[in-house]
Amino acid sequence: MRLILLGPPGSGKGTQAKLLSDNLGLDHIGTGDILREAIRLQTPAGLEAESFVASGKLVPDVLVNDLIADRFGVGDPPRRFVMDGYPRTLAQAVAFDQVLRQRFLDLTAAVQLVVEDEEIVRRLSGRWTCLKCKATYQTVTRPPRKVGVCDRCSSRLGQREDDKEETIRRRLGQYHENTDALVEHYRRHGLLREVPGEGQVQAIYDKVLKALNYAGPEGNGQA
Repeated sequence: MRLILLGPPGSGKGTQAKLLSDNLGLDHIGTGDILREAIRLQTPAGLEAESFVASGKLVPDVLVNDLIADRFGVGDPPRRFVMDGYPRTLAQAVAFDQVLRQRFLDLTAAVQLVVEDEEIVRRLSGRWTCLKCKATYQTVTRPPRKVGVCDRCSSRLGQREDDKEETIRRRLGQYHENTDALVEHYRRHGLLREVPGEGQVQAIYDKVLKALNYAGPEGNGQA
């Protein structure tokens, strides 16, 4: 099974990718992890990416594509995987298609977690972080015992710039601008599977498996 997970920030892609990886034995490939490893190893692509990361800028498509190509092009590439955070744009998707063709690998599906923008804003804008120990809270699902105070060290809670509503809405705008064409790309190729991304984590995971027609290792679904 070879999967791509699509969805806006805060949709739960990372959580679902981990479940798929743990339960189905898939390699969980996150671009953030690949980027950090390339920077740590000071590879040519890592050195080039480091300046973008340090300044808080998006790493250009061509550089991200190089990092992914390196991951699949050296030694024994992953053959059963779930992609988390890549591709993010149509240009990245086209480049990844080419990488997979060179390795004679076909995608099983691109799973889109569908979550309304207002729900994303509610989830992310309700996130608060301890200014001292960095523990995180969510005002609706996991609030602190005392408003504005960390349960762990009693320090004051604050909100990161990324968790402020204005920033979240700007990120959602960028997401839709980049992703609408990406979604259509996989729809045209018959690979898109849309799954409601609201509700309990396990219930969403079960819907993902159903969308993939996965019936388990002893069933008749895809493996």
